[in-house]
Amino acid sequence: MPTSAAAADFFTIAIIGKHGDTSAADALRELATFLEARGHRVVFESDTARELGCPPAQSMTPDEIGAQAQLAIVVGGDGTMLGIARRLAPFRVPLIGVNQGRLGFMTDIAYDSMLPVIADMLDGNRVSEHRSLLEGTVYREGSATFHGFAFNDVVVSRGSGSGMVELRVTVDGHFMYNQRSDGLIVATPTGSTAYALSAGGPILQPQIGGIVMVPIAPHALSNRPIVLSDSGVIEIEMASGRDCSVNFDMQSLAALQVHDRVVVRRSVHTVTFLHPQGWSYYDTLREKLHWNEYPSASGQLK
Repeated sequence: MPTSAAAADFFTIAIIGKHGDTSAADALRELATFLEARGHRVVFESDTARELGCPPAQSMTPDEIGAQAQLAIVVGGDGTMLGIARRLAPFRVPLIGVNQGRLGFMTDIAYDSMLPVIADMLDGNRVSEHRSLLEGTVYREGSATFHGFAFNDVVVSRGSGSGMVELRVTVDGHFMYNQRSDGLIVATPTGSTAYALSAGGPILQPQIGGIVMVPIAPHALSNRPIVLSDSGVIEIEMASGRDCSVNFDMQSLAALQVHDRVVVRRSVHTVTFLHPQGWSYYDTLREKLHWNEYPSASGQLK
């Protein structure tokens, strides 16, 4: 089959579906057939391939996708995107997100219009943007015990059955405060619209070079969210508490003990998203945060 100039830009395209969701199987196969007809080589992420019953030749692990694919299309939701974005970030594979339900912050193409929109994007009518990641390391008695990446946030939190924790926080070696709270969120600009937002943090435009730090239910009301330079190194020490943990995007977890230290910094890796031509971050905010709605005379939102 001849390969078009557009197909040559993204010769191998990986498709990643939402794990455990068989409702999209027909759409995933339709997308693959559509891309192959355009001259692309199509592969599936290994879990997606297994659920679809694809032959081994069409199945790739995330690391294999990173090494061989020029583009990945994620069909699912923001949670599906979070997981694969962290895995592919070191390989700089750009991502396109298709949302199966409501519009997502990261999966912004409507499910029912994905084929014409993706075709237009592959023809060159697209917008590219880069998002930062965090990386964090847990140290116990001077030795690293856990390391992880976060696209949204690194969260230190107390156990569900325990009381407040006391955290000692320093930035670039400078003591900031001892904080008694339910925990602390360290978020990227992308993650500022996730858990950090629900905890009262500010929204950061993705292009801002910052890290937002938001306390969770602090004992002292003077402990407020703060935006730090993303060149800084944040160290969070467990001063006291029990049943505490640190999680990365709510998808990987490490238990913490008193005097453990969590060191968080911006990762050297970034994630590249491709959006349809005319895409706007502010359109997404209006849709997701219902800024375009207003009360009617009956008090109901329109």
